[in-house]
Amino acid sequence: MTYIRHAISDDLNNLPQLPGWVTSGHAETLETVAFRSGAALTIIDQLVGDPRYGVPVNLLANRLALNAATATSKLEGRLAREADIRDAYHLTPPGEARGPDGDLLAFWRSAVRLRPGGMGEIADLIGADLAGEVGVWIDAGQERARTHGALAGCVSVLQAVLDVDDRAERGACLLSDIVLARTLNWPSVLPISAQYLTKAILRDLRGDGQRADLVAQQRISQSMEETIRLARDLARRAEALCTVTPKLRAKGSDAAVALFLSEDAVVPSTMLSPVIQGTTIPMTDRAARRFCDRLIELGVARELTGRSTFRLYGIAP
Repeated sequence: MTYIRHAISDDLNNLPQLPGWVTSGHAETLETVAFRSGAALTIIDQLVGDPRYGVPVNLLANRLALNAATATSKLEGRLAREADIRDAYHLTPPGEARGPDGDLLAFWRSAVRLRPGGMGEIADLIGADLAGEVGVWIDAGQERARTHGALAGCVSVLQAVLDVDDRAERGACLLSDIVLARTLNWPSVLPISAQYLTKAILRDLRGDGQRADLVAQQRISQSMEETIRLARDLARRAEALCTVTPKLRAKGSDAAVALFLSEDAVVPSTMLSPVIQGTTIPMTDRAARRFCDRLIELGVARELTGRSTFRLYGIAP
């Protein structure tokens, strides 16, 4: 799916945002965190569901996938940096092993392409060791979400998975995100759950205490608030990029811009050249580099690595 620019009905400053009563202080009980998270989910649902707000949803999902990969690397004890994970995925030549960091980002990028109702796809991604219980866990999480709120459903599936395998952190976080997507009736998964969880929080969850449940819900709620800020920021960046598009005269510039509005990182030598990814439009390697340089000159893109070779580009902050 490519980003399609829509006429934004209002000034970007009027994008939906969280009211002050949600962001002021921490929710101190399960009831208050459920109430506040309900408000946050309403805002996320508006931002990703209404094209008038101009949020590039694919770009948001891929950015959240990188966040989730970085977070689950910590949960799994590897502590890889975001830049290293991104490089391992995007700069590994086709056909070569990406290594654990690149494979972790590949996992989360596959996650955002899942259909929340596609049980076969979900089981394949989770892996054979856990696949047999996936349907039971998701159904139980949805029921918990229906009776106690969305975050209660997320935490219940985290607990269920980790009770079976305390090293299945990425699978547990993914199933939490699937419960969230199903509860909100989203057509795809947004990786939200993992971002602020810690190994200690997940360990405490297995003790089945209410305090641990509350802390986990607070952290997922915090991630929801960050997702709102990110979605609003990406809407502004997307609008800035679309505004300068008429100044770009390179053949295929519209398709190249669309790629920047769906991918968190663009590799000119493979994603723009010899053809623009997802199209049959040709672009030479030199033209691809010049296109990226032109976006930087216009202030709507940045180079992500700081290197003179093996460069990656993304839309500017």
